[in-house]
Amino acid sequence: MQLRNKQDFWSGVMFVTLGAGFALKATSYSMGTAARMGPGYFPFWLGILMAILGAVILLTALRPKADETEVASFSFRILAIIIGAVVIFGFCLKPLGLIISLFLLVIISSLASHEHSWKVSLINAAFLVLLCWLSFVKGLGLIFPIWPAFLGLN
Repeated sequence: MQLRNKQDFWSGVMFVTLGAGFALKATSYSMGTAARMGPGYFPFWLGILMAILGAVILLTALRPKADETEVASFSFRILAIIIGAVVIFGFCLKPLGLIISLFLLVIISSLASHEHSWKVSLINAAFLVLLCWLSFVKGLGLIFPIWPAFLGLN
C-alpha cells in the first residue's frame, strides 16, 4: 500500500488522535442517556464521530486512485499567531466583553492566512460576532459580559 495523499493521511491521523482523546477524556464524566444527557455524552459522541471521520480520510489517502500530494513545510509563525489570538481572547473576554474580544480574535487569527485581506477579515469578524451574540447570548441565554464594564452597557 503506497501513501499517495500525505496531506489527507496526516489530517486523518490528527482527527483520529483528537477524536479518540476527546472520547477517552469524556468517559471520566457522567454519560447519562440520550434522553437525559450528562456532561460527558456530547463530547464522547463528538469524539467518536471525529475519529471515524479521521479514519475515513486516512483510508481514502491510501487508495491507489488518491491524488498525490506532499505536506508543505510547517510554519511555527502561523501556529503562534493562532494560539496567540486564542490566548488574547481569553485574557480580554472579562475586561473588554464578548464583542470586542471576539472581534480581536478573528482579526488577529486572520493574519495567519497567506491570502490575508483586511476587508474580508473585517466582514468575517462582524459576521462571527453577530452569529455568536445571537447564538450564545440571545439563543442559549449564556451570561457573558457583552461590552467593557466601564462603558456601562451590559
